[in-house]
Amino acid sequence: MAESNDSVSVDLGTIYLGGKEHRVKTACGVVSVIVYGDREKPALITYPDLALNHMSCFQGLFFCPEAASLLLHNFCIYHISPPGHELGAAPIYPTDSVPSADGLADQILEVLNFFGLGAVMCMGVTAGAYILTLFAMKHRERVLGLILISPLCKAPSWSEWFYNRVVSNLLYFYGMCGVEVRGNIEIPESDIAQACRRLLDERKSVNVMRFLDAIDRRPDISNGLKKLKCRTLIFIGDQSPFYSEAVHMAANLDRGYCALVEVQACGSMVTEEQPHAMLVPMEYFLMGYGLYRPSYFTESPRSPLSPCCISPELLSPESMGLKLKPIKTRVSTC
Repeated sequence: MAESNDSVSVDLGTIYLGGKEHRVKTACGVVSVIVYGDREKPALITYPDLALNHMSCFQGLFFCPEAASLLLHNFCIYHISPPGHELGAAPIYPTDSVPSADGLADQILEVLNFFGLGAVMCMGVTAGAYILTLFAMKHRERVLGLILISPLCKAPSWSEWFYNRVVSNLLYFYGMCGVEVRGNIEIPESDIAQACRRLLDERKSVNVMRFLDAIDRRPDISNGLKKLKCRTLIFIGDQSPFYSEAVHMAANLDRGYCALVEVQACGSMVTEEQPHAMLVPMEYFLMGYGLYRPSYFTESPRSPLSPCCISPELLSPESMGLKLKPIKTRVSTC
C-alpha cells in the first residue's frame, strides 16, 4: 500500500457490508475511508452531504441491484467521510483547527496519495459535490470525471448564510437534538429525505458544525468552471431547493463536457429518492470512458430519461484520450 510521508493508516479491521475501513491521517485531521471492491479496478471516490456519511447518503444507490452491478463491476469504491462524520465518530477536539473548503479539497489529494491512486472518478452530493468540484479545479490531472448530485458552486447567499448561522448556534448550544431540517410549503421533503435527515441525530454536533462552517465560508467557483475540462454529469431533482444552483453550474461549464439531468418527482437526495433514475445516464456517461455494457441501449422503464439526453461529446473516449480496462457492468442472472 502506497503512503504519503505525512499519512498513516490504522487498520481497524471493521467490515461494512464487504467494505473495509481505513483511517488516514491528513493535514486536516484523520479521515475515514471505506473501501469496497477490487483495488485493481479504476477508482470511484464519493463524498457525502453535510452531516451524512456513505451509509446515509449513498446506500439507496448502492443497495439498488442494477446500480451495484454498474458501479461495483466497473470500479473500486472509496467512500470518504468528512472529518468526524463516519459511523461512531467521536467529537473532534475544540482546539483542533477548523478546515476550510480548500483544506478539505486538499485532504482528498492526501487520501488519493495514501492509496496510491492516480486519476479517479468522483461522485458527490451537495456540499460533497462542491468539495469534489473544487478538488477537480485544483488538481485537474487527478480527476477523470464528476458525477454531481444537487451541487453547489456559488458562495452562500445572505439568506443561506443567516440560516447557517442559526443552525450553527443551535448546534453549539443544543447539539443535534436542537436542529430540525425540513422542506417548505412549496417543496416538501420526501419521506426518504426526511429519514436521511433524521440520521443527523447520530452525528456529533461539534463535528457537523465544523463542516458547516467550512461550507458557509466557501468561495464562488463559477468563474473557474469553464476551465474544468473533465466530463461532468449533474443530477438535480425537479423539486430540489438547489435546482437553480445546479442550472447555474451547468450553464457555466463547457457544454461539450457537461450533461444536466433533471429527475422528476424528486428533491435533493436523488441517490436515496430516485436511484433508478440515475442508471441510464450513468451507463452512457461511463461509456465515454471505454467501460463496456454488454446489452441493449433501449429506453428503460427505470428512468424518465432517453439516451438522447446525454450529449454525444460525452460518449467519445477519444475526446479525452482516456483508456480504461473494459469491465462487465451487469451480472447475468439464471
